[in-house]
Amino acid sequence: MPTGRQVKSAASGSGPVVHGFYEEDTGSWQYICADPATKACAIIDPVLDFDPAHARTSTESAEDLLRCIETNGYELAWILDTHPHADHLTAGHWLAGRTGAPHGIGERCTEIAELWRDYYHMPGAFPIKGDFDRLFADGESFKLGELDVRVMLSTGHTLGSITYVVGDAAFVHDTLMHVDVGTARADFPGGSTEELWRSIQRILDLPDETRLFIGHDYGTDDRDQPECEATVARHRADNPHVGGGRSREAFIALRDARDETLGLPERMLFALQVNLRGGRLPEPEADGHSYYKIPANRF
Repeated sequence: MPTGRQVKSAASGSGPVVHGFYEEDTGSWQYICADPATKACAIIDPVLDFDPAHARTSTESAEDLLRCIETNGYELAWILDTHPHADHLTAGHWLAGRTGAPHGIGERCTEIAELWRDYYHMPGAFPIKGDFDRLFADGESFKLGELDVRVMLSTGHTLGSITYVVGDAAFVHDTLMHVDVGTARADFPGGSTEELWRSIQRILDLPDETRLFIGHDYGTDDRDQPECEATVARHRADNPHVGGGRSREAFIALRDARDETLGLPERMLFALQVNLRGGRLPEPEADGHSYYKIPANRF
């Protein structure tokens, strides 16, 4: 797939303009969601570039987002994560430091932090309330310019995942994959296939014309360009995992069988200890360097 693919989507009515940015190394989609009336925008699920062979971070992807904001005359109002990602590091902390915009995530990330304190054997780690500016509850709403943003709890992939619904756009992260692929995995600690089914049903209850923007795409044998957007109506009709009237029982059987074949994401054990701190690296030690803690033989 080509590096740095970008797409732009505009609503036919009063919804947001959405810019999608593809990060090839992890197959991740990052977004800028903008109110066309006021130019207020939010960055959603930004990637902090990471080279696992050298444990080195860089900010090229996040800088692309800031250049787009400047080019379009947008004003950054929010930096939003949908959940603590397992496959990439978030650039939320770096962006907040550069721009002063508040960084938000779902309030149930405090429960995810409890799980990972045990996995890393770090009892005092991950003070979620101190490392994020805003923790959103299910059903909470806030403003993006003149647009209302509604938060939907969307558990299953993780127990703290949330969806942001902005007008006719919804950022559904790792629930659905592209409409020709299916759904996201539910086998991480705290995940649940049954809860993922319920979350997807809530998403598919949104109006037919709602544009659903996903968290990842890896292409298919028939499609080599990464894609990020399809409507509720298309997913309800054509998604091979949940469309066409597929039953809850059939989905759970299919999803569980698929998850049994999947290994851990390459960056997962690096990413969680950073993402549960809002994108902060581990605190530097006496020599001035940060060190990751990787549990051996736990997974």
